[in-house]
Amino acid sequence: MSQAQPTIEKIHSLRKKQRTALKSLTIIGYLEGTSFLLLLCIAMPLKYMMDIPEGVKYIGMAHGILFIAYVIILIGSVIKIKMPLWAIPAGVLGSLLPFGPFIFDHLLKNNLQKSVSKEV
Repeated sequence: MSQAQPTIEKIHSLRKKQRTALKSLTIIGYLEGTSFLLLLCIAMPLKYMMDIPEGVKYIGMAHGILFIAYVIILIGSVIKIKMPLWAIPAGVLGSLLPFGPFIFDHLLKNNLQKSVSKEV
């Protein structure tokens, strides 16, 4: 792996509880981002172009549940990991944009890697 992409394993000085919170945030963020892309790219075109509304109903419901779970896990992770102040609004804003959770995850891990490097 290259230095440009920090991973959870590279952030060694975080405690196990903090690494677990970061891993949970990453997983739920990827699930939420994927559900949003499925909703935008598959379910909505099916509904409006082919008159098949079931995709929006089920994928939309799953996306809503994942969005709420993402925000709850984000708030819990900010408390456990002692993330920067910008993490909550940036994470919520990222979850409202296509590809946002993926970008937020990358930026957050870069920021955590830099802060861990400064402490060591």
